[in-house]
Amino acid sequence: MRTHLEVDPTIGLRGLEGVLPLVAEYAWAIDLEICIFPQDGMLNLPGTEALMIEALKRGGSVVGACPYTDSDPTGQIDRVFEIAREFDVDIDMHLDFDLDPEGGDLEYVCDMTERLDYGGRVAVGHVTKISAMTPAHFEATAKRMAQSGVALTVLPSTDLFLMGRGHDYSTTRGVTPAHRLLRHGVNCSLSTNNVLNPFTPFGDGSLLRMANLYANVCQVGARGDVIECFRMISDRPAH
Repeated sequence: MRTHLEVDPTIGLRGLEGVLPLVAEYAWAIDLEICIFPQDGMLNLPGTEALMIEALKRGGSVVGACPYTDSDPTGQIDRVFEIAREFDVDIDMHLDFDLDPEGGDLEYVCDMTERLDYGGRVAVGHVTKISAMTPAHFEATAKRMAQSGVALTVLPSTDLFLMGRGHDYSTTRGVTPAHRLLRHGVNCSLSTNNVLNPFTPFGDGSLLRMANLYANVCQVGARGDVIECFRMISDRPAH
């Protein structure tokens, strides 16, 4: 199980200090990975990078990124890749969290993944931009992700609650159809995010419930796609 754990100059390492004892307490049953995550930016918040490095030294096993909250998104991505290579850890970032199909950072992340031979070690969450792409754009993006070895985690509950809020009618769902990306060779998973907080005020952390929600929202009906909904909360995220 992987959890994204925020560090910043305001909260310091209190989150890490709270979670680390659980890693040891439940080691008999489950491997818990802590992804050190700069929720409010990194380069724009002096002191955040030092806290991230300290957290990785003290038990963090994955490094995260949240470039859309930073004053220099590309710079944050570059630095996170450098940190990942320095500590030999995987990367799990939240990315392209909007409904404009153009622009964004996914292409750059794919480029960096290839350039640094990090395929299979990079996952991106949300990427709601993909849900707004034309079929041709969607297919090209899927092939690019598969080629570079970048995996996708869809967070249906949060994406549904936050996307399309500017629409007065025909509100966009904003949930990327992961089962369609699978057909192009992209490894995908379904997960939950921000349980019982202002960004996702409902839920209980059940991944079965999340797979059911995803299947309804993305109109999954074919037997093979239903099976993949189960795989996206089991062996696919494990991989």
